[in-house]
Amino acid sequence: MSFFLCVDCGGSKTSAVITNHDGDIVGRALGGPSNFSYMSATDFQDAVRTAVSNALKTCLSPPSTDPVPLPVAPGVFASAWFGISGVDSPAAARNAAIAVAPLLNLPLGPHLTVANDTHLLAAPLRLRHDISHAVTVIAGTGSCVVSFTQDVSGSLVELARTGGWGWILGDEGGGFHVGRETIRLMMHDLARYSLGMTPAPRSKLKEIVLARFGISGEENTAEMLPVIHIPEPHPQSSDVSPSASAPDILPFQQVAREKRLSQLSPLVFDAAFEENDEFAWRVLRNCAGGLADQIAMLCLTPGEDVTLKPRGVKPEEAILCFGGSLVGVEAYRELVLDELRKRGCVFRYVEFIDDAAAVGAVGLAASGASREQVVYDYVL
Repeated sequence: MSFFLCVDCGGSKTSAVITNHDGDIVGRALGGPSNFSYMSATDFQDAVRTAVSNALKTCLSPPSTDPVPLPVAPGVFASAWFGISGVDSPAAARNAAIAVAPLLNLPLGPHLTVANDTHLLAAPLRLRHDISHAVTVIAGTGSCVVSFTQDVSGSLVELARTGGWGWILGDEGGGFHVGRETIRLMMHDLARYSLGMTPAPRSKLKEIVLARFGISGEENTAEMLPVIHIPEPHPQSSDVSPSASAPDILPFQQVAREKRLSQLSPLVFDAAFEENDEFAWRVLRNCAGGLADQIAMLCLTPGEDVTLKPRGVKPEEAILCFGGSLVGVEAYRELVLDELRKRGCVFRYVEFIDDAAAVGAVGLAASGASREQVVYDYVL
């Protein structure tokens, strides 16, 4: 029996789901981070290998207690669909496909689809017959927004995209942005303090963030800057001796710089939604607004001239599909929708896709080995 595989590759984890021809999920497993733009092809391949090998354990008869070695034998997989964060160009899609094809013993071509992870979220468009467009939004560690329509055969066609530019240049509304905005607003409040302006109200979140980096007192907030910017030591660096002790290398230095920001997001969410910390709410409103701006960019808002944005989506004729850990929090998702309403964007349907890999795998099986192909502006 051949199986159908869907793998959702993100900045925090890799999720692999396997179905049989009836669309029943027969295997699933998680692996480590697999954002294609942040790692080598080898590390990406290893993350995929771990997830798929473990997902295959329950597909055997009898089930295996050990991961199934890859590559698999020819014919084990009828087809596979990969949604990969960091795959934002034809070259990246092809390179990612070249990395995974040998593991699955699938040739490059119609039975191996590789695209950005936002494509997995557009599947609900096929189930709604009263709309013509979908806007998919991923907001987890990073973020990306993509719009879709369907062609006459019902295949998905990508229209436009924005975001997904990485933690330095963007990722509005995602974990990187939440951490970055927290630091930025803390520094902004310090500037107000230096001007002798009325101090901002006390914030438990600020105290927690400062304590996390070993800093005491809001007046010393600027001490966070080297904490954020100093690079992590390279494992082979001559600057780090094997006997280096804790005073030589502080704990935060062991964490990649971008993670020093994204790992602040759970603290911000807890402070806002559990402690009602006004500073935390301020951070999240700004981040939700940044994500809403990107969604609105792909839409035709009231009064916009369609001739100036011919690929713009009318929200009232579209579904908004969310995916990712941050927008998985309903209160944050409502903040984003609130910001969209302020911008004149009210979608006919709104859906949160909790398990994109499962949705993709079931859909893959439903269309069989000769399934409809997702149509992109580029072809592998």
